[in-house]
Amino acid sequence: MLKGGRSWIFEKQPAILSTGVVGGPFEKQGKLSDDFDRFFDDLWMGQDSYEKANRTLIEDAVQIALDKQKLQKEDVQFFLTGDLINQITPSSFAARTFSFPYFGLFGACSTSMEGLALAAFLVNHQGAEKVVTGASSHNSATEKQFRYPTEYGGQKPPTAQWTVTGAGYAVVGNGTDITSPAPRVTSATIGKVIDLGLSDPFNMGGAMAPAAADTMTGHFQDLGRDPSYYDLIVTGDLAAIGRQTAMELMKENGYTLTEQQYKDCGLLIYGEDQPVQSGASGPGCSAAVLYGHLLNEMKKGTYKRILVVATGALLSPLTFQQGETIPCIAHAVSIEFV
Repeated sequence: MLKGGRSWIFEKQPAILSTGVVGGPFEKQGKLSDDFDRFFDDLWMGQDSYEKANRTLIEDAVQIALDKQKLQKEDVQFFLTGDLINQITPSSFAARTFSFPYFGLFGACSTSMEGLALAAFLVNHQGAEKVVTGASSHNSATEKQFRYPTEYGGQKPPTAQWTVTGAGYAVVGNGTDITSPAPRVTSATIGKVIDLGLSDPFNMGGAMAPAAADTMTGHFQDLGRDPSYYDLIVTGDLAAIGRQTAMELMKENGYTLTEQQYKDCGLLIYGEDQPVQSGASGPGCSAAVLYGHLLNEMKKGTYKRILVVATGALLSPLTFQQGETIPCIAHAVSIEFV
């Protein structure tokens, strides 16, 4: 089960049984709009605060995933999720709505793969039959907390990224009753906290790239693989600057990632005409792209094996104000269509 220093091999290959992906109005204008299950027409989503709207994103995405499998909340043993808001209250309040046994996770934008790795671990070892996992983010709630409310109109540098308003959730199960090919979680590599001293909150991609490179290198070393094993390697939200930095760091580590093979969710979700500076970010970025677009492409036969490396910057508004640098982490999960 444990392979190398920090990787898990899932012998029973837990299956991703169903997914729910929900976005906001800006995401509806993006390149991957056909891969979402639902969009909201405004950022309020029928609520009186953006934080409550973030909770609504979660609730809708989870319910869609349950409905696709015709599951009741009693059929789910555990709920693993997180977001960016203080004390992950949108996730906790959504867990209150569903009354699932709940693990609240915080890995910033790496939460999506942290949750999927742990969900697969539970299912693989018969700790659960069905687990719901995923992540979410809301642009206006995040901007208000970490930077400035959007109403302030503060100008951002080219290195800045646009937080995705979106949620992606999956039902993970043992898949013993599945007779046709399905996306299955085959391994995971758990990240280390890496901090190279960057402190600019408007350059998250540059800060997170070393953590992504460290986890990818650890994955290949632990499993005795090289990048050619995968049809696609995708990071969570390094965007333009971070992705290029990660490619350079991987080359230094002895692994060459090609432009065609290595993508980033932060560069996939929006169109070239959308003003997102360096690209997209947020836990909802990698969650929505994986549980929507990438799994749809796997079902079409575009990819058979993918490695998803979600990256996260583990700062808070308080640590930034106190002059701390930005520690970062990345978790990798391999998914194979078998």
